[in-house]
Amino acid sequence: MIAFVPTAVFFLWFCWGVRQDRRQFRNAVLLGLTVLSLSFALLTQVDRLPGSLAVLVYSLVFLVPALAVVVLGGFLVGNGLTMLRKEGRSPGNLLSGLAGLAIFAVLALVVSADYVGSSRAYQSFIVAVVLVTGYVAFLFLCFLAYAFLYGRIRVRGDVDFVVVLGSGLIGGERVPPLLASRLRAGLRIQRQQTERGADAPVLLVSGGQGPDEKLPEAEAMERWLVAEGADPALVRQESRSRTTTENLRFSRRLMEEADARYVCVVVTNNFHAFRAAMTARREGVRGQVIGSPTAAYFWPSATIREFVAVFWENRLVNAALCALLVALAVVVGMRW
Repeated sequence: MIAFVPTAVFFLWFCWGVRQDRRQFRNAVLLGLTVLSLSFALLTQVDRLPGSLAVLVYSLVFLVPALAVVVLGGFLVGNGLTMLRKEGRSPGNLLSGLAGLAIFAVLALVVSADYVGSSRAYQSFIVAVVLVTGYVAFLFLCFLAYAFLYGRIRVRGDVDFVVVLGSGLIGGERVPPLLASRLRAGLRIQRQQTERGADAPVLLVSGGQGPDEKLPEAEAMERWLVAEGADPALVRQESRSRTTTENLRFSRRLMEEADARYVCVVVTNNFHAFRAAMTARREGVRGQVIGSPTAAYFWPSATIREFVAVFWENRLVNAALCALLVALAVVVGMRW
């Protein structure tokens, strides 16, 4: 049973972190460490299990992940082609396809290791690629799993504001489907609050005017909401922000001016919810973030983009750990 102690420690730490604040990336890492330590603990107990259970454990720990990597690579390449066909050749739309190709490139590198060469430098290079890729993949899976769990949050209790984050406008003035999804979710939360007998929260639409836009996003959002039946008296604009950080920072100031003890819900799209939640925590916003639906084909690239942004926000720590892994690879390669 000692083998399961690290799993119990990581799991309890994860539960404590979630209870303290759900909006921390640390929770995602602790969830990943819980699963990873459980896998190692199960492997230490294989020799005590019946044959069928032992095969099951080996399959879950080795075979299933290996097959999943290949399937994931194929899926991402296919999704990349779909994104190019439907959304165009912008850098963001290439992410899923490039990620899929990167998976196959690493697999090809590992498989060809015995055929290409056996120099210590080449061995060190392969080990470095595997370690750094494994580290990034681990963080991505942590992000993906916890973002999925975070997306299961439902609005509980009374809220004073429903903050809807803006996005770009079509033709510089019309609300696109991505933003309409957020606005519908905001309206739905407002109506749910009134149906349960609470005071209707204010819909605070947040978004400034970009250089290619004819009006602030907040103004276009308010027009859309009123056209869909929202009470104009319960819609308020924050029209200065240009980024998610400014969306939340300026919205927080407006909410604090109205009620220092406010409680809010922030609405964005589901792929953006967890990173927006981390930003909300950093900006001192009192409220959780809810995600609205996104087109299925758009979700993979958007999620990868969110992860890249989170990875970059913690670039000093990640760079230090990657450098440490490369140094470890050099040591291992020199001893082969």
